[in-house]
Amino acid sequence: MSVQFGRWNFDGKPVDPDYLERVESLLAPYGSDHRGFYSKESIGILYHAFHTTKESRRETQPHVTASGAILTWDGRLDNRADLIRRLRSVLAPSSTDIEIVAAAYEHWGSDCFSILIGDWALSIWDPHTRSVILAKDPIGTRHLYYSCDSSQVTWSTVLDPLVLFAGKTFSLCEEYIAGWFSFFPATHLTPYVGIQSVPPSSSVLIRPERKTVSEYWEFDSRKKVRYRTDAEYEEHFRAVFSEAVRRRLRSDCPILAELSGGMDSSSIVCMADTIIARGAAETPRLDTLSYYDDSEPNWNERPYFTKVEERRGRTGCHIDVAKQECFKFAFETNRFAATPGSGGHPNEAARQFAACLASQGNRVVLSGFGGDEVTGGVPTPVPELEDLLARAHLNGLAHQLKVWAINKRKPWFHLLFEAARRFFPPSLVGVPKHKQPAPWLTPAFVKRNCPAFRGYESRVRLFGPLPSFQENISTLEALQRQLGCDSLPSEPPYEKRYPYLDREFLEFMYAVPREQLVRPGQRRSLMRRALVSIVPDDLLNRKRKAFVARAPLAAMSVASARLAELTQNMAASALGIVDPNLFSAALQRARRGQEISIVILMRTVALELWLRASERQSILEESSFTAAPVPFFNAGKHGGKAITADKGFG
Repeated sequence: MSVQFGRWNFDGKPVDPDYLERVESLLAPYGSDHRGFYSKESIGILYHAFHTTKESRRETQPHVTASGAILTWDGRLDNRADLIRRLRSVLAPSSTDIEIVAAAYEHWGSDCFSILIGDWALSIWDPHTRSVILAKDPIGTRHLYYSCDSSQVTWSTVLDPLVLFAGKTFSLCEEYIAGWFSFFPATHLTPYVGIQSVPPSSSVLIRPERKTVSEYWEFDSRKKVRYRTDAEYEEHFRAVFSEAVRRRLRSDCPILAELSGGMDSSSIVCMADTIIARGAAETPRLDTLSYYDDSEPNWNERPYFTKVEERRGRTGCHIDVAKQECFKFAFETNRFAATPGSGGHPNEAARQFAACLASQGNRVVLSGFGGDEVTGGVPTPVPELEDLLARAHLNGLAHQLKVWAINKRKPWFHLLFEAARRFFPPSLVGVPKHKQPAPWLTPAFVKRNCPAFRGYESRVRLFGPLPSFQENISTLEALQRQLGCDSLPSEPPYEKRYPYLDREFLEFMYAVPREQLVRPGQRRSLMRRALVSIVPDDLLNRKRKAFVARAPLAAMSVASARLAELTQNMAASALGIVDPNLFSAALQRARRGQEISIVILMRTVALELWLRASERQSILEESSFTAAPVPFFNAGKHGGKAITADKGFG
C-alpha cells in the first residue's frame, strides 16, 4: 500500500522544501521501494512506493500525463484487461496500473472513476484547470485525507503530517468521538475539525475558494439475479467468489492469509488453493497465520483451522495468545497517535506477526473482514419479512412468519413487530437495546449526537428499493466506517485485501433473493451449499463462533490500579463526554464479572489515554468540542447523486 502527499498553495508561493522534508520523514516507513517527487511553482507532491505486483515495479510516480496532469495512485486495478482493450490505441497489455488510470482520465475525465474496479485512492493535479481532484474506490479500503483553508489545500494517505505540521492546534470533532463510542464515525470525518477524509465512492474537486464533493457511483437496486434452481445460484456464487479471491491473489510475492477457525477466512484460503492449483493465480505461494488459545473455553479455534491445514497439506504460522498481554492501558510516549484507535503499545502477538511477515516475505494479507455481514452470517428473518411487508405479499408473509417463529421459538407477532419497527421513527417504536448509548456518557453529549449513536440509521422506506437492499447498503456503510478507523501499518508495512468487499461480489449478493442467503435453521445457506467439496465439512457445518470476553476482563483486573487512576481528573469528563462516577462504577461491575458493554468500556479507556497523550503533545485546543461540518451526503441515502459545494475555507 503506497502513500501519497501533496500541497498546493493558492497564492502561487512555492511549497517550503523544509516542510516537504519533514513530511517525507513520516512517509518513508510506509514505502521504501521508490521515492517520487514533483515540485513546480506552488505545487509539491510526494510519493513513496510499496510494491505488491510486478507491474507496480515499473511505475514512476507522480505520473505526468500527455496533457500535463499529475497523478498519484495507490491501488490495485482489477479490470486491467477490459480497460486496456477499450483504450488499446494508447495502451499495451504490459501497461502499468497508473498508465491505464492516466489514459482513462485523459479519455473520460472524472467520469472514469466509476469504471476503475479495485481498491484505490487517487489524486490529480490539473494545471490547466488549476484544480485538485481526490477520489477513492466505492468501498473505501484506502485512506485519503485533506485539509483546506483560504491559502492552501494539503492531502495525504497518512493523517499524521496534516496534524503535526499544520502549525496550529485543533478542535476535536464531536461527531467523530460520538461515532467512536457507537458504530464508528462517518467516513468523511477525522478527530480534527478542519481535516476530512474522502468518502468512499466519492471525488473531491478543489479549486481556490471552492470545494465540491460528488458521489460518482452507487449500487443499483434495480439489478436482480433470479434463477429457477438452487444449483444455478450456487454456481453463480462460486464464480463471483472465486473471481473476488483471484483478484486479490495478484502479487509477485507470497501472500499471507488470516486463517481462523471460522467460515470467512477458511473459505478464502480453500478457494485460493483451488485457484492456485489450476494455475490461475499470480502469487507464487499462499501462507497462513492463525491465533489460538487452548485455555479459552469459548474460543477453541485450533481444531478448526488445523482441518484446513490438513486439507492443504501445509502448516501455517501459529501464535499462542494464551499467556500474552493482549491489552496494555497506555500509549507509547514517543509516538504520535492520530486517532483513539492507534498508538497503543505493540504486544507480543503483534511482534510475532511482524516476524512472520518478514521471514516469509509477505507483503499482502488477505482478510475475511465483512464475510459475516455480506453472506448472511446473522440468522435473522427481518430483511425477508420487510420485503414481504413492503410488497404486500401477505400469504408469503404469513407462511414465513410461521416457519421462522417455529425456528426461533418466538411468537410470530414478535417477529412481525421486529420487521415492522424500522418503517417507523424511533420516537414511536423506541431504540433497540444494542443501540442505546453507554450509561456513563453524559446525556447532553448523547443528545447532541443521536444520529452517530444510532449508526446513522434511517427509516426503511416502503417504496423504492427493497428493504433488504436498503439493509444491505446500511450494513456496508457500517463496514466502511470501521475500515475508515483502521491505521495504516508501517512496522512492517503490508497491504490488506478484503475478498468479501469485492464490488462485483457485493453486486451479486445484493441482487439475489434474501431467502437464498438465510433460511430457517440455515445461516449462510447459499455460501454453505456453494462451497461443499471446497471447504471441509467440519467448517461448513460449524456452529457460530462464540464471542470472547475473558481477555479484556482479565486485563482490566490486572490493571485495576491504573484504571482507577484514569477515573481521576478525566480529560473526557472535562470535555463533557463522560461522567467519571458512572464510569468508575462501570469498571467495578466489569471487574466483578457483571454484564457490561465491554467494547464501549474499552473504547472509553482508549479515548481517555489518547486525549491525555494529545494534551502532552499540544495537538488539541484547550476548549470544548466544536461541531462537525454538515455531512457531504446522507449516510443512509439509497438513490440519486449528491453534490455539496462549499464556498470559502476560512
